[in-house]
Amino acid sequence: MTKTDDQMPEGGKPGLSRRRFMECAAALGLAAPFAASFLGAGPARAEPKQGGTARFAINDGTQTDSYNPASWLTSFAQAAFGGTLCNGLTEIAVDGSVKPDLAESYSASPDLKTWTFKLRPGLAFHDGRAVTATDVIESFRHHMGPKSTSAAKALVDAIADIKADGAGTVVFTLSGGNADFPFLVSDNHLAIMPAKAGGGIEWEKGIATGPFKIVDFQPGISLKMTRNPKYHKPGLPYFDAVEFVSIIDVAARTNALVTGEIDYMVDADIKTLTMLERNPAVEISKVAGVRHFTFDMNTKVAPFDNADFRMAMKYAIDREEILAKAFLGNARVANDNPVAAQIKFAVDPKPAHAYDVEKAKSYLAASGLKDVTVDLSVADTAFPGAVDAALLFKEQAAKAGITINVIREADDGYWDNIWQHKPFVGTDWLGKPTIDSLFTTVYASDGPWNDTGWANAHFDDLLKTARGEADEAKRASMYAEMQQMIHDEGGAIVIVYAYFIDALSRKIGHGPIGNMLQCDNFRMAERWWTA
Repeated sequence: MTKTDDQMPEGGKPGLSRRRFMECAAALGLAAPFAASFLGAGPARAEPKQGGTARFAINDGTQTDSYNPASWLTSFAQAAFGGTLCNGLTEIAVDGSVKPDLAESYSASPDLKTWTFKLRPGLAFHDGRAVTATDVIESFRHHMGPKSTSAAKALVDAIADIKADGAGTVVFTLSGGNADFPFLVSDNHLAIMPAKAGGGIEWEKGIATGPFKIVDFQPGISLKMTRNPKYHKPGLPYFDAVEFVSIIDVAARTNALVTGEIDYMVDADIKTLTMLERNPAVEISKVAGVRHFTFDMNTKVAPFDNADFRMAMKYAIDREEILAKAFLGNARVANDNPVAAQIKFAVDPKPAHAYDVEKAKSYLAASGLKDVTVDLSVADTAFPGAVDAALLFKEQAAKAGITINVIREADDGYWDNIWQHKPFVGTDWLGKPTIDSLFTTVYASDGPWNDTGWANAHFDDLLKTARGEADEAKRASMYAEMQQMIHDEGGAIVIVYAYFIDALSRKIGHGPIGNMLQCDNFRMAERWWTA
């Protein structure tokens, strides 16, 4: 099997108080005669052209952000570093398929255990050094080994050997077959960086192959970048320069957008979305990606170590009410399955976990627990509407005899100090393009982001077997069983499949926006232009 680039497709109380309304209206510029100018049509889109600058506001930059690809967790890091500073061997196209990036082509042995990638000729890093097979090998080894703490460690654990076949060809030998290996190597943690002479990679300088080069980086504040004139994709990027800024507060992001300080904001405030849509200078982008919002229970900590109690919690939440009141309809109800419908092999497990107070009481009685009180940690940065969703859950669960204390944590440091540290938290999962990558990273016993601590040996065995199964009917059957296990036994209360709802200046032009990952599959700086 061989794939080349030319064969690839391109690709408390929710609600708006009077005070909050006035704050938001002011941020949107609606509290003055200026509001009248918001009515009318925006400027037409222009064809792509070179030049101009763009400022992108992301909501989760932290002071611990660095160029080390093993540490990239936030949207800020994955969009600014993964999708703008760097490239991988392959990338996720706009339509969700996989296509070559630094690789010109790739092929697999019949048993899917050996994969060969041929690099494009003439590739160069930002400092002019040629990209070689050694750089690829060391970039992957950066995440491998028993001492690795990389977020991508689980993805590369199945790589038994990597070797060069000449300066431009890399051969991967896997411990077992993997039909999704080209998708796996598109993960932005597996960015290609220059190899050091004695082994390892030079991640500290921020030198890579991406469409933009580093000018200035202030962790937790901003990243300024300038166009890479020798980028390997003809005609790209379009902007001369871009800047990523971290603005956690949504009202501050909104104000920055409407006043022209930024050109794009991630996660527009759904409570003020209607008002923002009236602004002719602003475009709202809604994309149904693979993102999902969860309340995650650590199954190794009481009372969440009790399977009956976990099931009681799954029936004690009214997802329909939360969708209507916390997310104002901007999502789709989920059923404790993290696999969104557009991912290959997705199923809808039965029975549906609809709100049922009597079933919740029944499972609570079966758990042997009485007068249960749990703390649920959330913050606005956990996911948009997280605090409102938690307060609604508190009211719903109380009817089943479960007391939830909603702990509103600070936005700053939530992902460093709360997530994976406290036993019951709100989590924004951006999703993965394949079931294998999602389960390997989040639901396998040794998954680096397995924040529920759920472990099941049969699930782990199925995951390995399905990965190397070439028969798609057999793979589908195994993946269906695994989704059912997560639905029935797992520690994640999957609330909704969320939309990526962003706002951007009509001074920015773009084509179709990717439907898998945030920020146009993290490639907006490369693909967008000045209109």
